Amino acid sequence: MKNYSEEENEIIVAYENKSLKKSRKAKQELELAKKAAYHTIVKSKQISIRLTEKEIFKLKIKAIESGLSYQSLINALIHQYIDNRIQLSL
Repeated sequence: MKNYSEEENEIIVAYENKSLKKSRKAKQELELAKKAAYHTIVKSKQISIRLTEKEIFKLKIKAIESGLSYQSLINALIHQYIDNRIQLSL
């Protein structure tokens, strides 16, 4: 098999032979794994950016027009950009 460890190869063989058995604590282990994955992927990180007072003022106006806080507006713009729903032209 590929570059798997001996333990990984044993698991693959057991899976292919349909001889894997659920752990007695499978539900608890699955929930723990889901929580770990969620906190790894969704964990927020605070950042700082420098904007002029004029830029902040304009952002606040746009945010009010959209019914959002200006921080939420910035967050929405970033999410739309990374999801390729808007494009940046420089």
